[in-house]
Amino acid sequence: MSTAERLVESTRELLWERGYVGTSPRAVLERAGVGQGSMYHHFRSKRELALAAIRRTAEELRDRAGQELGAPGAALDRITAYARRERDVLRGCPIGRLTQDPDVMADAELRAPVDDTLRWLRGRLAEVVAEGRDRGELDPSTDPDLTAAALVAAVQGGYVLARAADSAEPFHQAVTGVLTLLADRSTTGSG
Repeated sequence: MSTAERLVESTRELLWERGYVGTSPRAVLERAGVGQGSMYHHFRSKRELALAAIRRTAEELRDRAGQELGAPGAALDRITAYARRERDVLRGCPIGRLTQDPDVMADAELRAPVDDTLRWLRGRLAEVVAEGRDRGELDPSTDPDLTAAALVAAVQGGYVLARAADSAEPFHQAVTGVLTLLADRSTTGSG
């Protein structure tokens, strides 16, 4: 892994663990195992490095969700695969957590990949729900946009509930609840 890659990966982890303010250049350098000059050789500022890290995290989230939601099979099965995939629930979503970081949210450029990713996720889920509805797998009255918003809210809210309880159980309950509601709209009986 190149020095620039080590810096980005270290920043990604620190942003997830500590947020923007807690991700000091010193912490990044220590985690990456590189000297001080290395950071400023590759990135003009902490902000530029953070932006690269946030963009990378957003890209990975979209790639993984895209694979699950784009797989063959029934819409409900693909949505279930996305919602129930293995996650480090108590750490939270690396993108969702950034929405709680006032420094990221106050900076339009740092906020953009977060907003874009969550908007993309809602859109992709809405497409899958619409496919299921149009193929007769889901009730014809199922609203794809509202359903997608509820799915994203259940997953993101599940992270919050799990972290507050220091238990993954509330996350699993939130996901099971929203999937049960969606399965109740299924016309195929899968789920």
